Amino acid sequence: MAVISIHNLTKIFRGNIILNNVSLEIESGTVTGLIGRNGSGKTMLMKCICGLVSPTSGSVTVQGKRVGKDVDIPDNIGVIIETPGFLPNFSGYKNLAQLAKIKRKIGKNEIRAAMERVGLNPDEKKHVGKYSLGMRQRLGLAQAIMENPELLILDEPMNGLDKAGVQDMRQYLLCLKAQGKTILIASHSAEDIDALCDNVCEMDKGALSVIR
Repeated sequence: MAVISIHNLTKIFRGNIILNNVSLEIESGTVTGLIGRNGSGKTMLMKCICGLVSPTSGSVTVQGKRVGKDVDIPDNIGVIIETPGFLPNFSGYKNLAQLAKIKRKIGKNEIRAAMERVGLNPDEKKHVGKYSLGMRQRLGLAQAIMENPELLILDEPMNGLDKAGVQDMRQYLLCLKAQGKTILIASHSAEDIDALCDNVCEMDKGALSVIR
């Protein structure tokens, strides 16, 4: 069963074709890799899936609901797109606690567990504005997983992580895969794509082709 169904998706912005008639089916419990150069349309495709951008034409259906028609933003989804944005004068834990209030699905135990899983100390008082890029990325990952979503949309999730962090996160994503989570991941790392993905698609000038 397809968790994500994309049909003839086109996005035109300021006269430029960002997505060009993209169609894709992503089945439940699979990991799909998205490769392509910067500016190829990967991030825009992910934004359309998440309901952050409306397409010019075509449709996106996530978990049986059409995005922008049945739902504005899909339910039960964890997202990292571009550099995660957080309140710079709050600690990591306080940032996640504020976000958790939106859906009220989890409490402090789940927040703490998510932070610890990505290698952050939930008791650390340092403000996010003083975090390194790698720490911000880890916090973004914690935010994406803390509500235990069935679907993860991850745009360059290893960005800013050191070698040990990349290895740890790769193992964690493999663990989520074993649990039957559905994951769409964009990465410039061929090693990450080979290690994680069941299927691989390439974006080039807004067009999508299936590699395997």
